[in-house]
This record gives sequence, C-alpha cells and structure tokens, in this order.
Amino acid sequence: MTDTTDEKDSETAQSRRDDPEADPDSLTHVDDGDAQMVDVGDKPDSRRRAVARGRLCLQPSTVTAIRADAVEKGDVLATARVGAIRAVKHTWETIPMCHQIPVTNVETGFDLDTDRVTLTVTVETTGKTGCEMEALEGVTTGLNVVWDMVKAAEKVDGAYPDTRIEDVRVVEKRVER
Repeated sequence: MTDTTDEKDSETAQSRRDDPEADPDSLTHVDDGDAQMVDVGDKPDSRRRAVARGRLCLQPSTVTAIRADAVEKGDVLATARVGAIRAVKHTWETIPMCHQIPVTNVETGFDLDTDRVTLTVTVETTGKTGCEMEALEGVTTGLNVVWDMVKAAEKVDGAYPDTRIEDVRVVEKRVER
C-alpha cells in the first residue's frame, strides 16, 4: 500500500524538477535529501555572460615581488590565469548538479594594489544555463594559485596573518535571448 503523503510529496518534487522556474522560492536541486540535476533540456539556447570578482590580501612586499616578477616559483599572474581558465572549464566536475556548458570565452584581469591582488573573471557561453558558477570557480582558483605561489613570502611563524581571500561575488550576469 502506498502512502498518499509520500506520493503527493514525490509528485510535488517531480513537478518542481520539471518546472524549476514555476516557484522561484523553491529549491530546484534538493528535496527531502534527494539531490537532482535540474532538467534544462526544454530551455532555448541563449547567449550568457557572467563576471565574478574577488581579492587576495597580501603583505605589500609580496605584491611588490609579484609586480617585479621576483617570486621564486615563477610568473605568478600567468600561472594564476591558467589555473583560473582551467577551473572555469572544469566547474561541472567539482560542483555537484552543475551542468557541463560550452564555454565560448574566458577573460581574466588582474589588478594589483599596494596590499592586494584583485581578479576579475568573465565567462561567456551559448546554452541553456548560466555561467555564474564557472566565473566564481575561476576567481577562487586563480586567487588560490596566487596564494600558493607566494605562500613562502606570506608565512609568518608558520601562519598567514595578513593573507586572506575576500569579497568573492558575481558582479554581472547577462542573458541575451
């Protein structure tokens, strides 16, 4: 005998999975512990763009070394750029329920201030779903690569008192239908 409450909950969950935009306040990936990828198969393709930004706070001497290309491990920003782009292209492998999308363009931009490196990652795609997660993954991985390459210069008594990644966020999202 089937419990009608479970049956009704199951129908509601399936309804949400079938039409995730029907109720913007409902969760589209998880229902009662059951994780599901959202079906975007019926959505039309559209051009999409997302821009994310974040910053890595460092000691001023470390930023000076990055500017002078004087970091022992090599060209910090070139390596971080490659890491950011790879992260964008592999986002679907690290974030559960994230669709693999056709990335059509990735741009990375670094700004160096006295005590920080700011990274902006722009991702573009033409498809059925957005690219915000890809842009965020690019920023966090790119900044982690910078940190990894300069950690010897940042370490004080075995810790990183001045080093932190902060203010990672999506600053632009665009869909052209």
